[in-house]
Amino acid sequence: MSENYETDKDEVSKTEESKNEESKSEGKRKLKPFWKDAIELVIYFLIVLGISVFIVLFVGQRTIVEGTSMNPTLNDKDNLIVDKITYRFNDPQRFDVIVFPYQHKKHTYYIKRIIGLPGETVLIDRDGNIYINDQILNEDYGNEVILDPGRAEEKIVLGEDEYFVLGDNRNNSSDSRDYMVGNIKRKDFIGRAWLRIFPFKDFGLVPHGDKEK
Repeated sequence: MSENYETDKDEVSKTEESKNEESKSEGKRKLKPFWKDAIELVIYFLIVLGISVFIVLFVGQRTIVEGTSMNPTLNDKDNLIVDKITYRFNDPQRFDVIVFPYQHKKHTYYIKRIIGLPGETVLIDRDGNIYINDQILNEDYGNEVILDPGRAEEKIVLGEDEYFVLGDNRNNSSDSRDYMVGNIKRKDFIGRAWLRIFPFKDFGLVPHGDKEK
C-alpha cells in the first residue's frame, strides 16, 4: 500500500507540475498578442503622425484669418485651408490670394492678393488707379477706392522673383504699399488660400482671379 501511495503522490505531483507549466505557457501566449498589439498601435500612430507632418509641411494646413484687411472676400476668424502644393508645379497668378510671413514679427502671417507679377512696374496714382506697366489694371476686388498709394505713389519695378500684393480692404490693409511689408519674394510664400471651412455658412473655395477682368 505504501508503494502505491508513493506512486500516487508522485503522479499527483507530476500532474500539478504539468498544470503549472500549462498555465505558464498560456500566460506567455496571452502576453505575446498584447505586445504584438502594442507594437502595431505604436507603428500605426507613427504612420499617422508622419502623414500629418507631411501634409502640414508640403500639402496644406489650416490657418485662421485675423483682422479685416481682406474684407469683403475674407472675414475675421474665417478658418482656411492653405494649399502648399500648387506653387511647386505652377507659377503664382495675378489675383491669387496668398499667405506669407511678416518679416518683422515672429509667428505672424499675412494674407493678401497678388496684384503685380515679377518684372512688372506698379504704380498707384492719387485717384486710386492701379497701373501695371503703364496700363490701368481692370479689377474690382478692392471694396473702395485707394486713398493712400504709399510707396507705390512712385513706380515700383518688381524683381524676377518679387510680387506686389494688396489687401481687398484697400484702406485698412498693411501690404506692399507699406515699406515694412514691401515686395514679397516667391520663396517666402507659405501657399495659396484654397478653402474656407468655417463658418459653415460660408464654406467654399476662396475666390481667385483665373484671368484679368
